[in-house]
Amino acid sequence: MPSRSNGLTAEMKAVRTLALVGAAVAGKTSLAEALLYKAGAIGACGSVERGSTVSDHDPLERRMLHSLNASVMHLTHAGTRIYLIDTPGGPDFLGQSLPALEAVETVAVVINAATGIEPMAIRMMEYAASRRLARMIIVNKIDAQGVSLSGLLADIQATFGRECLPLNVPDGVNRQVIDCFFNRFGRSDFGPVEAAHRALVEQVVEVDAAFVDRYLEKGDVDPSELHAPLEQALREGHLIPVCFASSRSGAGVAELLDVIVKLLPDPTEANPPSFIVGEGAEAMPMEAKPDSTLHVLAHVFKVTIDPYVGKMGIFRVHQGTVTRDSQLYIGDGRKPFKVGHLFMLQGKDHVEVSHALPGDIVAVAKVDEIHFDAVLHDAAEDSHVHLAPLPFPVPVYGLAVEPKRHGDEQRAWEILSKLAAEDPCLRIEHVAATNETVLYGLGELHLRIVLERLREVYRFDVQTRPPRIAYRETVTVPAEGHYRHKKQSGGAGQFAEVFLRIEPLARGAGFEFADEVRGGAIPGQFIPAVEKGVREVLAYGAIAGFPVADVRVVVYDGKHHSVDSKDIAFATAGRKAFMAAIREARPVVLEPIVQIEIAVPEHSVGDVTSDLSLRRGLVTGTSGLGSGTVAIGGQVPEAELADYQSRLNAMTSGQGRYTVALSHYEAVPPAVQQTLMERYRVREDD
Repeated sequence: MPSRSNGLTAEMKAVRTLALVGAAVAGKTSLAEALLYKAGAIGACGSVERGSTVSDHDPLERRMLHSLNASVMHLTHAGTRIYLIDTPGGPDFLGQSLPALEAVETVAVVINAATGIEPMAIRMMEYAASRRLARMIIVNKIDAQGVSLSGLLADIQATFGRECLPLNVPDGVNRQVIDCFFNRFGRSDFGPVEAAHRALVEQVVEVDAAFVDRYLEKGDVDPSELHAPLEQALREGHLIPVCFASSRSGAGVAELLDVIVKLLPDPTEANPPSFIVGEGAEAMPMEAKPDSTLHVLAHVFKVTIDPYVGKMGIFRVHQGTVTRDSQLYIGDGRKPFKVGHLFMLQGKDHVEVSHALPGDIVAVAKVDEIHFDAVLHDAAEDSHVHLAPLPFPVPVYGLAVEPKRHGDEQRAWEILSKLAAEDPCLRIEHVAATNETVLYGLGELHLRIVLERLREVYRFDVQTRPPRIAYRETVTVPAEGHYRHKKQSGGAGQFAEVFLRIEPLARGAGFEFADEVRGGAIPGQFIPAVEKGVREVLAYGAIAGFPVADVRVVVYDGKHHSVDSKDIAFATAGRKAFMAAIREARPVVLEPIVQIEIAVPEHSVGDVTSDLSLRRGLVTGTSGLGSGTVAIGGQVPEAELADYQSRLNAMTSGQGRYTVALSHYEAVPPAVQQTLMERYRVREDD
């Protein structure tokens, strides 16, 4: 009688995991729908246009006719459970697409036969290669009018390498496909099937010297014997299979299911995930073994928070067995939670299961402590285990947000924090320099969708505007200021007189205040009041309404009155004397200059560097990143980047990305300073 362990191992080997990635026009959602229908998981194919697909179940997705979230589905074919993750194709939604790579053995890059290779396909192929995942290409919509599939295959090989070889080929003028791995006979739209078969077999046997010898001796090898070298070729990226299909007509869909079951790796055959133990320089690699009898290691790659249902964590089991009633720890948390219910997902529907093995993708609900990228485990020694971080693009497109109703600031922060918890490319920050709450994302569309969700799901309205630039004011030469404050209104009056001088400090030095009054001209108890008046100007500015920085103030003389001198009088005199001195010290407005790093395709370098110069930027250098990508380094005023992501997308066909970090402050050009000063005068008049 077979042991339970052997039974679980067999169950684990009958699992495949696949992420559908690529551009928004590739038809990933329709392809997932066709696979579900062909496998009998759904009774009829839904439609993106009608908003009836399994994966696009969010009301916003149905309205926009595009995927905005990663959606997990499952089906069974030939006794094998297949998990599909449909991912959004827009570059603004990489925070949803990239985490799906952590849950699968195989990444399927879907390409629209009519539109060809899109930038998102290239980008996701690079991400998948960096995580050492098996990769395949699915050419969808092969029955579109006027397509040249042979030409597209040549483009694929030119872009991704000669290791991209078809597992099946189109036939009947793109109306069906013919297997060319197990089958070597017949003709196709590409010519003799034997040529495609031979190319595949030769590519696979290259990874195993013994099979090379057999192939050279006999001229062929039985494909059914090539399972081990095939999996090795997939692991090493020596083979990237290409399959052809049409989600609309169903051509190639049944064959694609067979390919997934017969040829793609199961959880025991793929490269192990990149777990590490410890932090920083002391972190050490750790291998999670796809063994159901070991202690649990699972990774939370997606979190959803519903105001009515609560928080749900979706995770992939990499080691051990998770059952109902399991006690699991979250990362380095010391208090475990009990798995009350365990679900497989079918879009928005939950299917309760009793256990989950390595390879399974499941979810738990109503666990408040669970969070994105957490490692779930049942052993104390695994408290410092985590996955190597994904290279997420840095969110740099910002909007200042504030609630429409005064007093709702705390609730706004709480809701925005929940949305940020669902999306690793969404960041919320309170900017002290401008006293604003700023929401950062990957682009205008990204934040627009977030704000739509804020309104529709949480019924909360906010006002938005571009973030304020954290300008500053300073002085460039020494100067002196004097002010006598005298006020008499029948009763006790006010009197104070202050003489001070100011001088510029080095950039970033801040503020210094010194008392050099001699002979009690200003009694010591009033000096703090003088400093208070000076600091009021520091906070609110003197010429354009921005904080004053990098200045030294020395109070050296003054007068007082034994009866009428008060703190308020010396604070007023100090403020007025400081402002008078600033006006004589050639004041300037400073603007933040950021260090910018831009990654662009080689063919876009000229356009990007020219545009950077038009934005008062300075290019400091370029370097190759490989795969036809160039990094451009430079410095540019932060004020010039308000629309930069949109412009960069236009110049690079959506392939460009950038990061910024504050470098230093510089004086703005005179024309810009004049504009800022005039705006300030208008505000003062109002």
